[in-house]
Amino acid sequence: MSGSVSPLAPKTFAEMPAVRGVRMATAAAGIKYKNRTDVLMMIFDQPAAVAGVFTRSKCPSAPVDFCRKNLPGGFARAVVVNSGNANAFTGKKGKEATELTAKSAAAATGCSESEVFLASTGVIGEPLDASKFAGVLDELARSAREDFWFEAAKAIMTTDTYPKVATRSAEINGVQVTINGIAKGAGMIAPDMATMLSFVVTDADIAPAALQALLSAGVGPSFNSVTVDSDTSTSDTLMLFATGAAAKDGQARVEDAADPRLQFFRVALNDLLRDLALQVVRDGEGARKMVEVTVEGAENDAAAKRIALSIANSPLVKTAVAGEDANWGRVVMAVGKSGEMAERDRLAIWFGDVRVAVGGERDPAYSEAAASAVMKGETIPVRVEIGLGSGRATVYTCDLTKEYVEINGDYRS
Repeated sequence: MSGSVSPLAPKTFAEMPAVRGVRMATAAAGIKYKNRTDVLMMIFDQPAAVAGVFTRSKCPSAPVDFCRKNLPGGFARAVVVNSGNANAFTGKKGKEATELTAKSAAAATGCSESEVFLASTGVIGEPLDASKFAGVLDELARSAREDFWFEAAKAIMTTDTYPKVATRSAEINGVQVTINGIAKGAGMIAPDMATMLSFVVTDADIAPAALQALLSAGVGPSFNSVTVDSDTSTSDTLMLFATGAAAKDGQARVEDAADPRLQFFRVALNDLLRDLALQVVRDGEGARKMVEVTVEGAENDAAAKRIALSIANSPLVKTAVAGEDANWGRVVMAVGKSGEMAERDRLAIWFGDVRVAVGGERDPAYSEAAASAVMKGETIPVRVEIGLGSGRATVYTCDLTKEYVEINGDYRS
């Protein structure tokens, strides 16, 4: 974790209420970091419905494999997360570490290993000594508390400069339910599950299949629309749990994601996912500015997203933002290399409200002073009109600073 907190960090953190049916505890096991918590355990009093979305990396971590195996069971009793070591590319030892952790967690909570979910984040390729924290799980299970969300968010940080928390409430058929979420991530973040790790819990009573459909749809405009550095992690894991405790208030169980009773819940969940995803971007390693890239008029939405990502992932665009240079020529370059349909003479580009290019050339009314003023802001909106269709997408990124190179140049030391 770098010494200073990102200038884009929230000015205040959400007050996190307890969510009925889940308790948490953390421990300092010394996996990589000294004098800080690095293990989180979540315990569900009753089996909670579970949904998950994971990295599309072809080199997934051992915990991702483990979660994928257990997910079809549909229910969770315990989650164990460690930071400092990703347990990725660790071969047979990695599998053994997940087995030991799952066995210890199951024994500590009195559940089956198929109801345990695991996540690890940190260095890739280093064997994880699970015995370091397997021994503390009994104590964590005993000491777990409901009101521990902020501490939970701290325990899963790696190079993050602040813990990421969000909460929302919604009504399902007149019954009030709560949704809480935590996330970690600052680098190696790009779509195809761009969160590194995120855990969201609600006390709503929703069946696993419906929960999965809600989550799979919700990641599109949130976690799969953010990029810090175009690198997709081996460990990306986003899980959503529903404890069902709201059934005591008379909330009837919802079996289908298309059920109209989920109307307000869906909006609240999607809003929370976007909130967490943007907190991740705003903590991009070394970031000083957030960039919001909107592409309109592409052939279709998928094309618009690919063009937007081409712009957002361009080191030349990101370094221009870092230098507060309104170099719109780099945006033209990124559109041109995206592989999607674009016609040079139909392009128009805006920085904020300032149109800098139109009709394939610099805007006749272009003002360097006006464009430069936009670049001095904390959030830089970039909008590109392709002029070919109705496809639209927005993605979020941050600038690329010298500090990013410093953080990643000595990450393992």
